[in-house]
Amino acid sequence: MSVVARLSAVLVTLVALIAGPMANAANDLKSYMRPQQMRVPKDNELTPERIALGRMLFFDPRLSGSNWISCATCHNPALGWSDGLPTMIGDGMKHGNRRTPTIVNVAYNNIFMWDGRFRTLEEQALGPITSEGEMNQNLSDLIGKIYRIPEYREQFKKAYPNEALTPKVIGKAIAAYERSIVSADAPFDRWVKGERRAISDAAARGFALFEGKAKCNACHQGFNFSDNGFHNLGLKATPGVVDNGRYSQRPIAVNRGAFKTPTLRNVSIRAPYMHNGMYQTLEEVVQHYNRGGDVKANLDPNMNPAGLGLTKSDVADLVAFMKTLTEERTEAAIIPTLPQ
Repeated sequence: MSVVARLSAVLVTLVALIAGPMANAANDLKSYMRPQQMRVPKDNELTPERIALGRMLFFDPRLSGSNWISCATCHNPALGWSDGLPTMIGDGMKHGNRRTPTIVNVAYNNIFMWDGRFRTLEEQALGPITSEGEMNQNLSDLIGKIYRIPEYREQFKKAYPNEALTPKVIGKAIAAYERSIVSADAPFDRWVKGERRAISDAAARGFALFEGKAKCNACHQGFNFSDNGFHNLGLKATPGVVDNGRYSQRPIAVNRGAFKTPTLRNVSIRAPYMHNGMYQTLEEVVQHYNRGGDVKANLDPNMNPAGLGLTKSDVADLVAFMKTLTEERTEAAIIPTLPQ
């Protein structure tokens, strides 16, 4: 082989070695890009009329038995579409056992609630309304309330012209509105699209840890940073509370104490954290994983009981990365004027 031929062969090899990892990195980043389509059932396609109706219902406290709790009471747009409390407070000031999850990007979920009790967003929308510990509303009474309001009758006719006013249609309207609540681009999204200075060097190191040493992406996957799965993270139980999580819906051993993986979108404005709201800061959350959880029994296989071995600077870098997942939205949520 001539010198030129040998040099050409070496160059081809070098290009392949360099291009391979670069191509893989580009493909890996593509998995974090926003999907082209969201999950929308054929019988509840999104229309402006359905979203507008669902918005009214979402903010209307008359959907509760007491007439003072609305969906927005717990899912407050000013608090990352949650409520800022360790656990929710419902009808009669009853304290629940679980943190109110955000509804941002629920359109990308395929199962709902911390224990996965609902398979569709339409079912989930009605769940809190009828729950005694939440909105405590009898659905038959709710239909009567809404029917007596002329503007609501007109809005339902516009949004669902071929369907009677039923609890199912109420659930469909609320679900339609909830699907419209999607996160805007965050610094991380701009970085994924090629704007390399969109995030800091610390955040970039944090992302490398997220996918590497910390293995966060074992559960926090894709655009919405959730695998829609259920995992026991070794959390200490709230004193006086027994909550078996997913086990209550599917009683198999691996589900005991397992809860749904939440999205990390807008995570920096959604404290407190975990299903029982036990941590106030993202640093506390990372340190929980760093020590391998606190309760080792039935620990999820993705958790390393020996811990992660993260340094103080590693923890800071991971937190810096997670903060880049908070959107840069400036406009306020639209609060509707309710029908009278």
